[in-house]
Amino acid sequence: MTDGHGPVVVLGASREGGTGWAIAEALSRQGRHVTVGARTRAGIDRLAAQIDGTATACDATVEGDVARFVDAAVAARGPLESAVLVAGEGVVGNIDDMPEAEFERCLRLNLYAPVYFVRHAARRLRDGGSIVLMTSIAATNPWQGYFAYGAAKAAVHALVGYAALEYAPRRIRVNAVCPGPIETAEAAERLRRNPHVAEALTRETPLGRRATAAEVAEAVAWLALGAPAITGEWLQVNGGLHLRRPPSAAEMSAAAQRDAAAREASGRR
Repeated sequence: MTDGHGPVVVLGASREGGTGWAIAEALSRQGRHVTVGARTRAGIDRLAAQIDGTATACDATVEGDVARFVDAAVAARGPLESAVLVAGEGVVGNIDDMPEAEFERCLRLNLYAPVYFVRHAARRLRDGGSIVLMTSIAATNPWQGYFAYGAAKAAVHALVGYAALEYAPRRIRVNAVCPGPIETAEAAERLRRNPHVAEALTRETPLGRRATAAEVAEAVAWLALGAPAITGEWLQVNGGLHLRRPPSAAEMSAAAQRDAAAREASGRR
């Protein structure tokens, strides 16, 4: 392309107002053509229409789908400048009682999918391109009830380092953004109805608030299109929560009970 800009892909961007959606918007504002992907088409079709991008259905846990997703983007627009994986899920469960099928589902969503994405995106990136993955504060600060998710995301941190070394001869940078709870519109409304839960989530956050989807997207866009000397890194974007500790399961349960009691009392009035 004459301006030096190449196309980018964002996989996991179907929820309007969500983090993937905000990332696609941020990359589009930087003048890139964005191909967005998700398992279902409705959301990505709306997003693509809004940003003048392209929508392609893709299940991140199916390697063949991931290969077809990046191949389609390259066939239409040429070698990728950057590739961003957002797809994943905070699967809940404890070591002692998580069913095997749920454990396997967590690994497929949060570890296998990033491996597939790195493998196939790197094959279609131009030299000097970049890959950005999403991890979680649960990878660095144990969050009770999320052992499988945290372990998978910690493995993604290791993947970032290995991939950064493996693709360095092509000057491909591989990094990750590591958020805590993200302030999407949906999350903000849910927490507005549960103020004690909201307070428990922010009590240990030095900046006193959660990062917004737009702020996470800003960090991703910087790593994807800028930061030419940074590779093998994960960037904490969580208001400083990683400097302290997540709320315990007991604290969250107590906060939820206080919110439920407040709603019940309000309903009796």
